[in-house]
Amino acid sequence: MASYALILSCEHGGNHIPPAYIHLFEAQEKVLQSHQGWDPGTLNLAQALSDHLGIPLVACTISRLLIEMNRSLDNPELFSRFTSSLSVYEKSKLIQSVYLPYRRRVEKQLDIYQKNGKISLHFSIHSFTPIFNGSIRDTDIGILFDPARPLEVDICAQIKAFLQNALPDMQVIYNSPYKGTDDGLTTYLRTKYAANTYAGVEIEINQKWVNTEKFDLIQTSLQTILYSFIKRKPGIE
Repeated sequence: MASYALILSCEHGGNHIPPAYIHLFEAQEKVLQSHQGWDPGTLNLAQALSDHLGIPLVACTISRLLIEMNRSLDNPELFSRFTSSLSVYEKSKLIQSVYLPYRRRVEKQLDIYQKNGKISLHFSIHSFTPIFNGSIRDTDIGILFDPARPLEVDICAQIKAFLQNALPDMQVIYNSPYKGTDDGLTTYLRTKYAANTYAGVEIEINQKWVNTEKFDLIQTSLQTILYSFIKRKPGIE
């Protein structure tokens, strides 16, 4: 029976702008520091999970406002309002130097797992603003996946059950505040890897918990449930 092999990714871990592009973001520090520029808390969380569990982490610290790692090449949101006016040549440079190397690092690790007959569990760590377009989001932890892929359904059911028990005062909700089938890295990787050998799960955490004791509890709980997958044999072949 094949065993699980885990990998973490963090597409929005920072809001760094390389020196060559700083001129595009003059007087935009507030935007860069906001949820538009990055996912606060995610890099620290992903790094802690990686260190604690001894599993690979692929993280990006360049702002999503320069180029969006969690969108496909043909998605109009690949470049933000700050970079959409760049020339075709400049956009190609960003794709070749930033976007593709990041995604290839994730794929390289998954290819190793696939070659070794492992079932790949990919957890993409994200956070979201608690208020969007004036509406308060009730979700505390979102678990995003594709309901049409049985392995993802099984994995996410286990995660949700554990988190609800460990964090009973938190709202743990499937495919919230976004759909797991929306365009993103996991969505793309599902086109490359079979449903019974790859599960792509996005973990979305409400940013209101960043830098609080609750965030520490979320981290500890995620460490526990992810560790259980390392030790447990798959339930779906």
